[in-house]
Amino acid sequence: MNVQFFGVAPETGESAPVARTEFGAVRGTREGSLSVWRGIPYAAAPAGSRRFRPPRARERWEGVRDCFTDGQIAPQDMDNTVPMDRSLRMGEDCLWVNIWAPAESAEPRPVLVWLHGGAYCLGSAAQAVYDGSHLAASGDVVVVTVNYRIGALGFLDLSSLSDEFVPNLGLLDQLAALEWVRDNIADFGGDPSNVTLFGESSGAGCVTALLTAPRAAGLFQRAIAQSPPATTVYGRERAAGVAERFRELVDLPRARIDELLTCPIERIVRAAAVLIDEVPLLSPGTLAAAPVVDEDLLPGYPTDRFRDGRSHRVPLIIGTNKDEASLFRLFRSPIMPVTPQAVNTMLEQVQAGHPGLSAERLAEITSVYPDLAKPRGALAMSTDAAFRMPALWVADGHAQHSRTWMYRFDHATPMLRAARVGAGHATELPYVFGNFGTFDHDPTFWLGGRRQAVEVSGRMMRRWLAFAEHGVPAALDGSKHWPPYHPESRDTLLIDTVDRVVPDPEGELLTAWGERAVGFA
Repeated sequence: MNVQFFGVAPETGESAPVARTEFGAVRGTREGSLSVWRGIPYAAAPAGSRRFRPPRARERWEGVRDCFTDGQIAPQDMDNTVPMDRSLRMGEDCLWVNIWAPAESAEPRPVLVWLHGGAYCLGSAAQAVYDGSHLAASGDVVVVTVNYRIGALGFLDLSSLSDEFVPNLGLLDQLAALEWVRDNIADFGGDPSNVTLFGESSGAGCVTALLTAPRAAGLFQRAIAQSPPATTVYGRERAAGVAERFRELVDLPRARIDELLTCPIERIVRAAAVLIDEVPLLSPGTLAAAPVVDEDLLPGYPTDRFRDGRSHRVPLIIGTNKDEASLFRLFRSPIMPVTPQAVNTMLEQVQAGHPGLSAERLAEITSVYPDLAKPRGALAMSTDAAFRMPALWVADGHAQHSRTWMYRFDHATPMLRAARVGAGHATELPYVFGNFGTFDHDPTFWLGGRRQAVEVSGRMMRRWLAFAEHGVPAALDGSKHWPPYHPESRDTLLIDTVDRVVPDPEGELLTAWGERAVGFA
């Protein structure tokens, strides 16, 4: 039952929602039919001696804490292509959640917990496109967006340099947030036994990683992975090499590496920014910051655990966008290889890291891309290597034991088609959240297409919401029936102006790439 009560907002004198948490009471705001809290801490600030340590409980506060504004965004390089509000505050007190909940009392509602993307090094729960108002109001659900450590502080494994450093801190933050939701969300009207974990890009990569993490068992009952780079999880040897390069960039000898705990955070951010650009240029297809197989939180590579039937038994929606790599070409981002030269280098390094990957097998994979020497072929290969194939490998494994649904987002506005972006990476986000025009300038509708986009968004939101409530993405609005995915048929929902279900639309790819995941160790 929703037990939130009401106090008075000191700024306005108006009635404001107040909820109790394990750390103390929090006051939010009323926004239409919703109660909204921003910047609720779910753990203590990971600063000083705790900078590279797992999250820990926050000390209780007295009275009622005002939660009217976003908390500090995780330290990161703000000179990047991710649309960020420059007024946002950056700092190490970055472990917080935003919550949107229907204000009217009712039976406990489904809860959706969002993990933002950003290549494990960028982004925040404070980005306007992740505003949960439309989802919460449309579906009568509670929406939680999670802020967590990223980049050097969240996904750079420095444990090879000193015992002071712990790997996978971003994932550990997310687990702490899920535990906080389990223990506190009832006071916001949410049902802690009906939690859907969903995310996009690296956030979806965290979803697939946590689906194979024993410690995450029971913390969520459904999952949605939008464009997950599920093979972007590395071993300790590669992580140690990246850590050594970071040590060089931050200009500290090993004997003084513990100074990372006390040095200005800007020094770490500057060194990480160089590293984050450098690694994918030297090793196309890899990232500097990413989850690692630490044999603890992640006991094995997630795609291997999916293949072996060792993922958590929860329903899963998973999918990709038709033209994932196009956005990286447009922004000239080094994060993905989008030129023929970069893709060829990636393939050479993949083969070098997989002695069992014969030249014949590699030739079979590349045969699917007759235009590999041209930019179009390079984009297709990059899309499939980073997103499409990992999603298919995950779906094939997970569907062995749990209901799974596969989609491909094909919709693009006339402007995005004209710009040769199409259904690029992350272009589905405003459709999922119903937040069109949330950036200062939204050029995607300069050539029209808003009405069709709103219709597509409505169908996607209804499917996602039905899945959150019932575990089945069956919107009761006359939408195309979406059958579950099975490795034998591989039925896939193609989301566009008119939705279609197509059996095995990527059959040629699976035949060429094979059923065993190919990636960097």
